[in-house]
Amino acid sequence: MGRIAVAAIVSMWVIPVSILVNLLVPDPYMDEIFHIPQAQQYCKGNFKSWDPMITTPPGLWDAIFFLIFKLSLNGTFCVLEVVMYYLSLAHVASLFPGMFFLQAVSSYFEVCSTAVLRSTNGVLAVLCSLVIFEIIAHLRPALDDRKATLHAVVLALYPLHWFFNFLYYTDVASLTAVLAMYLACLKKKYQLSALLGVLAVIIRQTNIIWMLFVACTGVIDITLADRRNDEKVDDSNVLIRKNYRLVATSSVTMGSNLRKRKSDSAVNKSDISVPRTSTSSTTQKSGLLDEMEAIILTSWQMKWEILVSFTPFILALVGFVVFVYWNGSVVLGAKEAHAISPHFAQILYFSLVSALFTSPVHFSLGQAATLFRSFWKNRLLGFFLVLLALIACFLSVHFFSLAHPYLLADNRHYPFYLWRKVIKAHWLMKYLLVPLYVYSWFSIFSILGKTRRKIWVLAYFLATAAVLVPAPLIEFRYFTIPFYFMIIHSNIDENRNWLLMGVLYLALNVFTMMLFLLRPFHWDHESGIQRFIW
Repeated sequence: MGRIAVAAIVSMWVIPVSILVNLLVPDPYMDEIFHIPQAQQYCKGNFKSWDPMITTPPGLWDAIFFLIFKLSLNGTFCVLEVVMYYLSLAHVASLFPGMFFLQAVSSYFEVCSTAVLRSTNGVLAVLCSLVIFEIIAHLRPALDDRKATLHAVVLALYPLHWFFNFLYYTDVASLTAVLAMYLACLKKKYQLSALLGVLAVIIRQTNIIWMLFVACTGVIDITLADRRNDEKVDDSNVLIRKNYRLVATSSVTMGSNLRKRKSDSAVNKSDISVPRTSTSSTTQKSGLLDEMEAIILTSWQMKWEILVSFTPFILALVGFVVFVYWNGSVVLGAKEAHAISPHFAQILYFSLVSALFTSPVHFSLGQAATLFRSFWKNRLLGFFLVLLALIACFLSVHFFSLAHPYLLADNRHYPFYLWRKVIKAHWLMKYLLVPLYVYSWFSIFSILGKTRRKIWVLAYFLATAAVLVPAPLIEFRYFTIPFYFMIIHSNIDENRNWLLMGVLYLALNVFTMMLFLLRPFHWDHESGIQRFIW
């Protein structure tokens, strides 16, 4: 019932808003002016066509055509993201018979309109919400369908994901592929997970990081679960020995009540002490270094099983490395505009933005008190960690706070105004935000640490940094995937928090969409209507 409810609720806004967007913005906008004509060329069957201004390869099985037909063009493309042209073609093909029967179109190419191509993301948005529901249900099996439905619907409203449900962008497809890969890994379907990972990487090259992260979580689950099973076996063996001794003792001492009481007392004392020492030795090893040691030792013992399960991930990684070696970098073209840069401030922006989008959880008195108590328990270590984090953040914003030319020149994006009106409002402002960055990351670590192992949290932070730090341009869309990994593992239980987040997301979505549709403006240096966008 939950799946049907999620699909129905998401469809209730996807369909009418899509119609409204296509009525008021019928022509391709922003990056669509490159992607939609390219997809229409493929609708014509012209697979040799390629617009060198596009920053992404075609994606899916057209990657074969890409490698065959584009080698002669000397790498004039930039690979940062991927448009799902062939997902679009499959979607169009499913619509063509009915539209042809109704005499709405006379050829397949006529179906490849802007509205129909945009509807690809509408379908993927519904599919993505179902994947989110499945992940929530798998991670929290005790959660009833009503709450799981509420969580999935609120997450489907997340503004940085919701807005691009209605445009021909790659973000929805990328998120859907990555989460589907993660769901398959959670269910221990590693071959399927790796296949979905390859799809995710073809959709967007930076998803190779999330593919490695998912593989790491799979190894963590296998190794630590195997260790837990061994501990359970040891504990059960202790209980078996205990019961055996009890039976033997009772049979020997039946002749004397006094001797029976003494022997039972002795047996109980000795038996109770055994499992306590056995379990205490394992439960105390819960630190990060202990988890790493356990994973390494168990991985070596299970090396062949792990190798067989995760070989597809390794092959995908090798293929990606070969691609980078062949191309000379991750990007194929426009390398001067998409050069990898040490943008450490990016992960600070992510922490604050993500914490603000979950402000009922992170910026509450209860969470602040929880963080304070956790540091106060070990004041020396807590002071050292806070000081270290503050120093690292100050160095990041001072030396590695970058302003990409696109950020400074394009006033259609919200980061343009946040950069000018907030970060650059005063030279001290970027330093005054540092305590908020630090608090946000510690709050994220605190909440994730309640449900995930320390090694998992570390892997998540490293994956997030690996995706965001090399990106010179501040794009909130880059925060979407790490945000979803964060929130689906946060175990937010109170419906009040979910409802507050839902209201926040709904208000932001209405505001951004109304601004996009009803407040167009013109540039003096360029013709055409301009609109505000994330």
